[in-house]
Amino acid sequence: MVILSGGNPAQLLGKKYMWYFRWVTILSIFSAAIHLQALRADGPSTVVIQGDLETGFQLMKNGEPFVIKGAGGTKYFDVMAANGGNTIRTWGVGKDTRDILDRAHAKGLSVTIGIWLGHERHNFDYSDPKQLEGQRLAVESAVKKFKDHPALLSWGLGNEMEGIQSRGDSSLIWKEVNLLAKKIKELDPNHPVMTVVANVNPDKVNAIMEHAPEVEILGVNAYAGAQNIGKNLKSYGWQKPYAVTEYGLPGPWEVAHTKWDAPIEPTSREKAGFYYVATKGILEDTKQCMGAYAFVWGNKQEATASWFGMFLPTGEKTPRVDAVAKAWTGEWPANRAPILKETVMPMANEKVKGGRNFAVMAQYKDADGDTLTYTWEVVGESTDRKIGGEAEAAPEQVANAVRALDAVGNALLTAPTKPGAYRLFVTVRDGKGSGCMDNWPFYVE
Repeated sequence: MVILSGGNPAQLLGKKYMWYFRWVTILSIFSAAIHLQALRADGPSTVVIQGDLETGFQLMKNGEPFVIKGAGGTKYFDVMAANGGNTIRTWGVGKDTRDILDRAHAKGLSVTIGIWLGHERHNFDYSDPKQLEGQRLAVESAVKKFKDHPALLSWGLGNEMEGIQSRGDSSLIWKEVNLLAKKIKELDPNHPVMTVVANVNPDKVNAIMEHAPEVEILGVNAYAGAQNIGKNLKSYGWQKPYAVTEYGLPGPWEVAHTKWDAPIEPTSREKAGFYYVATKGILEDTKQCMGAYAFVWGNKQEATASWFGMFLPTGEKTPRVDAVAKAWTGEWPANRAPILKETVMPMANEKVKGGRNFAVMAQYKDADGDTLTYTWEVVGESTDRKIGGEAEAAPEQVANAVRALDAVGNALLTAPTKPGAYRLFVTVRDGKGSGCMDNWPFYVE
């Protein structure tokens, strides 16, 4: 056993061992660098807005340019990461917020944390000091709790709190938003503050510019014509960055209706086209637009079970996911969802007699040649319609109203005997994680 004390170890051991100490030093430096990088990766993120209206705005995350290619939702992060997405958006802070942030970070995704603000239609009074104080404390608590999470991209302060059926120019609301935005920036100067509105008009934009100058990014929820938001904002005089915070196909309030006032849902093929065109169009504005969030990265009942969901209720991705992936990356996903090819629906959008039989057909094409399975069902028209995306109860299924005739999309529909409005649904799955859903309304006299 040799004990070394004092002096240079290499000199004590001789030149023969000099190489060993050099490699130890190099490896130590390399290891320290890796450790430092890991700490930075898992430490608080820093997000700033650079540039101006003339040269173009740029979102910078940890020193790197960042364009939002995202969606609203809290599931299927692996699918988003695998298909070119980089950000998710939430609407409020809850018990699951930290878990959402952790799961997103594990997949390399960023998060715009939504902070819900009260709506007057829900009886929140922006002239009531007590209600305002409670809301301010909730906002402050949320920011303090999550401001240092490495997945954080920005704060989404409120969602359509100006009202979806008003001009949205209430000075009371926008002055309060301004106060809250200023407080957030004091607590967390490392992430921009965005507020989210239901589409835009001149009065709303002017009110935000006048009463809420602390807002750094204007988030806009828009459906039909979402790719025109930038043009509209410019015409209204908006000079800061913006993001399209919800977009997709036209909403039930923007489409043709049947004679009994049921909205006619676009087909799955049409939906994919809407999402692709909107995504491409929005992201073409590279000077003022920070990016966009498709709606919704998951599934929900809103007018129907298939209107806005980019995934089936059972978790399969639909052609809409493929469409945004193509717009984000220029490439199709490795496995593509089946797409509607041809239909025969003689009862669609018509009034029919109860008990009558209809031969129906919906054929789908799968780009990968996967074997498809078809599931048919009839459900009642929704009677729990809400506004603003609030939760709706799903209508009941009608038992034994339809049966498949073969495995390639032919079926026999027997109209229910009870008068009322219904929809025929078909769900198609490829067994590889992709699927599709379409529906057709009809009315039993």
